[in-house]
Amino acid sequence: MDNSHKYDHFRTQVQPALKSKLFEFRLLGIDSVTEKELWNFLIKKKWKKVKDEMKLYEMIQEILSVKVSDYMNFATIEAFKTAEFSFDDENEWKELLK
Repeated sequence: MDNSHKYDHFRTQVQPALKSKLFEFRLLGIDSVTEKELWNFLIKKKWKKVKDEMKLYEMIQEILSVKVSDYMNFATIEAFKTAEFSFDDENEWKELLK
């Protein structure tokens, strides 16, 4: 099974836009986001519904229009999806409420 996204072949072409957006994130104090994480946000959230004829300029425009808050909301939700804790243990509740 092929896990690649339809737009993955554009990644090298839009890399300057990705780097520009990451630079903007860093100017706003978000230093931990990598190019791969930003790309995953784009393909899992922004481009979840694939357009048949997406133009390169449209893709670049969408990359440059990403808001830090949108990315952070996505990253937070993804972190909760992968979190490995249960609420059965009272000690975990106490740790969470600290």
